[in-house]
Parts: sequence; structure tokens; C-alpha cells
Amino acid sequence: MTADQLKQLIGAGLTCEHLDVEGDGRHWFATIVSAEFEGKRPVARHQRVYATLGGRLATDEVHALSMKTLTPAEWAAQG
Repeated sequence: MTADQLKQLIGAGLTCEHLDVEGDGRHWFATIVSAEFEGKRPVARHQRVYATLGGRLATDEVHALSMKTLTPAEWAAQG
């Protein structure tokens, strides 16, 4: 799995205003900004992202994914 492939998977399943993925091929960090996160707690946001990956976490194709999930307003407030 490459960063571009992971970014494509997330972007295909979630409308993102901003999406950045970094990592070493096994351990990933994503910054994801989506209006779909409005009104959701962090756990629900992460579950929404995990849903875009299907079974890739269970099969270890994506070993570890840390993420920052923000609404567009939260992203704008961070500058």
C-alpha cells in the first residue's frame, strides 16, 4: 500500500475538503477534513474513515492508521 493508494481509498468513500496521508508503508497518519464529520464525536469520525478501508485493516494491508479528523470549520480555525 502506498500513500497515494490509501488516499485514493479514503477519498473514494468520503467527501473530503482536505486529505493528506503520510507514512512508511505500514504506519500511516492522515489529516482528513470533511463536512461529513459535522456533529460527530471523534470515535464516530474514525469509524467513518475505517469504513472506507473495508477489510484492509483486518487483513493487515493497512497495519496502523492514526488520524486527525476535522470539520471544515475546525480546519479553518487552525489556520
